[in-house]
Amino acid sequence: MDWSTEFVEGLAVADPVLQLNDLHKNFGGLVVTDGVTLDIGFGELHAVIGPNGAGKTTLINQISGLLAPTAGTINFRGTDVTDLPADKRAKLGLARSFQITSVLPRFSALENVALAVQARNQTSYRFFGRADHEQPVNDAANAALAEVGLADRGQTLAAHLSHGEKRSLELAIAIAMEPKLLLLDEPMAGTGHEESARLVSVLKRLKGRFSMLLVEHDMTAVFALADRISVLTYGRILASGTPDAVRADPRVIAAYLGEEME
Repeated sequence: MDWSTEFVEGLAVADPVLQLNDLHKNFGGLVVTDGVTLDIGFGELHAVIGPNGAGKTTLINQISGLLAPTAGTINFRGTDVTDLPADKRAKLGLARSFQITSVLPRFSALENVALAVQARNQTSYRFFGRADHEQPVNDAANAALAEVGLADRGQTLAAHLSHGEKRSLELAIAIAMEPKLLLLDEPMAGTGHEESARLVSVLKRLKGRFSMLLVEHDMTAVFALADRISVLTYGRILASGTPDAVRADPRVIAAYLGEEME
C-alpha cells in the first residue's frame, strides 16, 4: 500500500488518528497527567501500561471526553476535540469500553448491540415492533456479536452471561458503532485465563480494522497484541516503543515490568 496516497475522508492514512499534545490534568494540587504527548496511527493497537495510580484511566477519560484536561490538546482525525463533550466525540468515531462492565442486564445481548446500531444510524429501535421492520438493525447487531464470538448468545439476557462474555458483549457494542478508534480500558479485568485468551483472540482478529488504545494490566495480553507500548508512571510517559524495546528498557523493568513479569 502506498501510504502517501491513501486517504480516509480527506485525511492521509499515514497521519495519526489520535494525537495528544502536552496533556495535563490536575485535581487541585494533585497532578495526575503530567505533559503526556503520544500518537496512535491508523490501524495501530497502542497499549498504555503502568502501575496502579499511574493515571491511565484519567488519561483515557480525557481522550473519551469524560474529563476535561487542565492544559494541552487532543486531536482526533485532524480535528481538535479538546473541548468537545463525550457524545460529540462518539459521533466522530470514538468508542469506549469501560474498566467496569457497562451493559444493560435486563436486555438480551442482541438488544444491547442493536441499541448501538440504532445510535449509529440515528434510527428508532422498537423492541416490540415487527421483526422484519428491524431486520437491518438486527443483522448488523448479529454481525457484531459474531465478531466477538457471541453468535449463539444473542437471545440471552446480558445478566445471564459470564463475566468474560459480558466483556465481549461490551466490545460488540463498541464495534457496532463502526468506530475510528476503540478505547479499551482493562478489557481483561476480572476474567479467567480461558476468557482472557478468548478476548485476546478477538482483539487479534480486529487488529488493522480498527485503531485501538488499550489500557491493560495483563502483560501477556499486552505483549501478544500491541504494535507499540507506552509506559505511564506518575502521570508521565516513561518510555514508548515496540514491545521488544519496552520489554528491554531498564527504566521500565525497574519501574514496572520487573514485578509484573515475574
